[in-house]
Amino acid sequence: MEFAAENYLTPLKQAFQKNRHPEKAYQMEKYMRFKFPYYGIQQPLRKEIWKAFKQSNPLPESRWLNDVVKKLWEYQEREYQMVALDVLFESRKTWKKDQIQLLEQLIVDKSWWDTVDMLASNLVGYYFQMFPSETYKFTGQWNESENVWLNRSSILFQLKYKDATDFELLKKYILNHTETDEFFIQKAIGWSLREYAKTDARKVLRFVDENSLPALSRREALKNIK
Repeated sequence: MEFAAENYLTPLKQAFQKNRHPEKAYQMEKYMRFKFPYYGIQQPLRKEIWKAFKQSNPLPESRWLNDVVKKLWEYQEREYQMVALDVLFESRKTWKKDQIQLLEQLIVDKSWWDTVDMLASNLVGYYFQMFPSETYKFTGQWNESENVWLNRSSILFQLKYKDATDFELLKKYILNHTETDEFFIQKAIGWSLREYAKTDARKVLRFVDENSLPALSRREALKNIK
């Protein structure tokens, strides 16, 4: 019988609906500026529900995983997008080169920092380590895009690379956006530099000193450098 993501996910939907918490949902929605509806299931319980679901419903074979992710992304409640990111992370070792198409789609659909930051630092970052030949093609386009979340992803994808960071590329992408008034880009600049400073504080200090960065970016970049 043909796999159907909707049928596969029905028990998960039932479990989420059973555990909805309206008061917590309101607080979560308020925190996220009412951009998305919530069941009110906080992360520890959501992880528990997801783990229990998988015991009876193991992840399907790799050719169906993107269908599951897309279906989860369609559902309204934000908890489903969080599960979609879990599915992607758990299946990351099976990815093919064209996986970037879905990752890019998710960055620009239902975008906010909670999904984009996970996508950029954990998923996209991992993808470009798997397929380094694709790095400049996609991140270069993202950095020049009019979409702020693609811009942010191009700056943050190396966040966990440590000494494997291409600092010249990071500097280039940052310098393309030093005139921005966009909070999420200014924050990404500071965050990426602060993280790389754990690997090479001198390079970060020199870069900050030699370039005119937004005040927020500069403050964030130097936060942990003594």
